[in-house]
Amino acid sequence: MTTITGEQLARIALDAGKLVMDIYSTDFDVERKDDASPVTEADAKAEILILDGLKAAEPDLKVIAEESVSAGKIPEHGHRFALVDPLDGTREFINRNGQFTVNIGIIEHGKPVMGVVYAPALNRLFVADGPDSAWQADVKPGAPVPSEDARRPLHIRKCPDAGVTAIASKSHRSPETDAFLKKFKVDEIISAGSSLKFCLLGAGEADLYPRMGRTMEWDTAAGQAVAEAAGAVVLTEDGAPLRYGKRERGYDNPHFIVYGDVSPV
Repeated sequence: MTTITGEQLARIALDAGKLVMDIYSTDFDVERKDDASPVTEADAKAEILILDGLKAAEPDLKVIAEESVSAGKIPEHGHRFALVDPLDGTREFINRNGQFTVNIGIIEHGKPVMGVVYAPALNRLFVADGPDSAWQADVKPGAPVPSEDARRPLHIRKCPDAGVTAIASKSHRSPETDAFLKKFKVDEIISAGSSLKFCLLGAGEADLYPRMGRTMEWDTAAGQAVAEAAGAVVLTEDGAPLRYGKRERGYDNPHFIVYGDVSPV
């Protein structure tokens, strides 16, 4: 069986990022889904590009993709499948603050084992080639996949003596998040949108990311792959690993916490 590589995932994400940025530069329309969440033509067109790229790279790979799910297209899948959010952070895209990402994650037996997160407006690419290998690079949308010497290894940092830097959602900060953070010696709280939060922690720019609000599996799979490959731990509130393929829950995630060099509580 042909299986997709991290290099191929990066290529697909960079191409999707180019498409997204082409639309970003226009006066695009915003529509509303049945759940009232916003959607743009960038979401739909980028998803088609990604699905085509995945099919070409690994023809038998089943894909759960956000816009397809919204349209009622949810394929049966086995232990290995992909989760795709073609434009994570649609609100950030609409607000033009640059903090949106293309997310593609590969799942095996409920665990993210490979993933790519690309922030095209920021030229930041994060790739997990496998469970223990992650790298980042600065690359423009549509550009070639960076060569080995342009890739910087990702690893969580040692938690500073001054306290943790916590990272929170730019659009979904909650009282539950603030209550959770009171359990820690917090030196700084920074905000970021989309799956960038996972990646900034994996890059050693933060130490703790609590998410006490609703997310879907396609929102988190790629980011979790990157963060865990960089040495982070992702747990639910009851201390269990955050797992994937929860069809019975409609692919809805429980609350979770991403820990860098910080002891879980």
